[in-house]
Amino acid sequence: MIVPMKKAYIVVQAHNGRTMLRDLRKGGLLHITSEQVQTQKIEQLQKRYDQIYSLRNVILDLQDKKHMPSQSVVSDEVFYELLERYQGLLETRDTLEEEIKADSAQIEELKEWGDFDPEEVRQLSQEGIALHFYTLSRKDLKNLDSSIQYIELSPVAGQVAIATVGETLDPSVPAKPFTLSEHGLGFLQHRKASDESRLKDVVHALKEAGTYLDALSFQLKKLEMAMRFEEVGEQLEGGEDLVWLSGYLPETKVDDFISFARQKGWAYQLDDVTEDDTPPTLIKYPKGVGIIKPVFDILGTVPGYRENDVSTWFLLFFTLFFAMIIGDAGYGIIFLATAVLLHAKAKKANTMVMLLYVLSIATIVWGSLTGTWFGSKEILVAVPFLQTLVIPSISNYPELFGLTASTAQNTVMKFCFIIGTVQLSLACILNVIHKIPKKDLSFVADIGWLMDILALYFVVLQLVIGEPANMMYVASVVGAGFLLVVVFGSQGPGIKFGKGLASGLGGFFTTFLNTISTFSNIMSYIRLFAVGMASVAIAQSFNSMASGMLSGFALVAGILVLVIGHSLNIVMGLLSVVVHGVRLNLLEFSGQLGMEWTGIAYEPFTQTVEEN
Repeated sequence: MIVPMKKAYIVVQAHNGRTMLRDLRKGGLLHITSEQVQTQKIEQLQKRYDQIYSLRNVILDLQDKKHMPSQSVVSDEVFYELLERYQGLLETRDTLEEEIKADSAQIEELKEWGDFDPEEVRQLSQEGIALHFYTLSRKDLKNLDSSIQYIELSPVAGQVAIATVGETLDPSVPAKPFTLSEHGLGFLQHRKASDESRLKDVVHALKEAGTYLDALSFQLKKLEMAMRFEEVGEQLEGGEDLVWLSGYLPETKVDDFISFARQKGWAYQLDDVTEDDTPPTLIKYPKGVGIIKPVFDILGTVPGYRENDVSTWFLLFFTLFFAMIIGDAGYGIIFLATAVLLHAKAKKANTMVMLLYVLSIATIVWGSLTGTWFGSKEILVAVPFLQTLVIPSISNYPELFGLTASTAQNTVMKFCFIIGTVQLSLACILNVIHKIPKKDLSFVADIGWLMDILALYFVVLQLVIGEPANMMYVASVVGAGFLLVVVFGSQGPGIKFGKGLASGLGGFFTTFLNTISTFSNIMSYIRLFAVGMASVAIAQSFNSMASGMLSGFALVAGILVLVIGHSLNIVMGLLSVVVHGVRLNLLEFSGQLGMEWTGIAYEPFTQTVEEN
């Protein structure tokens, strides 16, 4: 459920404002909505944060991830001394790398010209003998004006190299000029070698700083907390005498807040949340449902405060979609083994591991019912027990049970449409339950949508599977549902019936398009069948490729084909779950619910690390 919120106001004397914020942060109860602000203090903190963050990443990249160094604890004073040192080393590293890169480019260009001292050429110029260097083809050299004096040098990159005496070549001459560098080849090579040696020492020193990685992370957290403190401080309102701050607090934490406020001597007020407020969302998951939280975290989705909590239904349907899309009991066993290994390694089953247990077991069950074990018919034939687990009418190998492929496929498609109809109908029912206590007349429109969904289901069956339907009856139900949506869709608390009716009639064409969209939403669930079938077909293809190589010298190659092929299929299956399984929950189901997933997660203003 979505935990109800209270809006809290705290009032203190102006000179106690920042003290109140520090105490409030220690309490960790109030969610404070703050806009991004830029002050000189925040900019300084951000600059320091970026500096430490960059340094930490450089040091971390230099470490051997399998043998991380032991960590040292240092005081703030020592840390900033170390920071200054390592920041200097980092800047030296960057400078050396730039110099080495520049020298390398010049060395490559000078290699063909050989080692000479550019200073000698410049001295000749001062004495009245100006030399200008070019490369050109032998043919172009012959076409040079005879009045031009030049010295032919050793060839450069397959071209003739010359040095003209006293004057430059006309731009019309197809010759490439060579710009004299500041230093000669030998000098650059020596400087590059010296820089590389220094760079090696600097990198070694930075690598040794790996012992302070935890200290760097700790300081980053302190800076994050300090920036958050300054942002919240900018939300203080008031004048010279009093300042106040507002935020949101779960109703379950009201007693704790009152006790804390009285202990600190604050004046406070607690109000109910109004329609104009935008409180954060705190979800209290029913027992066993919290395992879906990692999926929401990965997707970054939070329901709005006034929206439905669909976590239970999301988990149930997501599990079913995952099982049908992966579709293979063999793959389910691999997922289950992975969950067991993660469980054993962590010595505790976190929510992600528990979710993996649920998804893997569901996949094994669905794969067993369809007779799919690594996409192999041979496994099913060789193990009669596995055949007893199969429901023939949805089997991927119906010929083993005396059924045709089209019969089994039609049954699975019908099952997909039933799932879609049930999920979309559930959305309508949840809306009705949510709206009736609020005396929101638009619940009647949701009943109209429910009628449309149930009727259009039969249209889908007739068009896709060929099951006959009484189209007159279907059209009547759809028409009645459509009228209910038009009449009651724009009704709501505080809206006069006539005004809502006028608004509904104004959106007549939009409602018509949404009705057609409802039909396509039901059709959309056929993706569960299509993606599942594609996964089986890919598995069968790799099995077929490897079947001729599973003996003799080709055995290793055959095993390699199976491992790589099925691994790719599993990865594609997981991507399909994200693309299709999540989509059905977030678009079709949530769209029917009217959910926009634009909520703000409840994150209380709190102290994340201890300060010295």
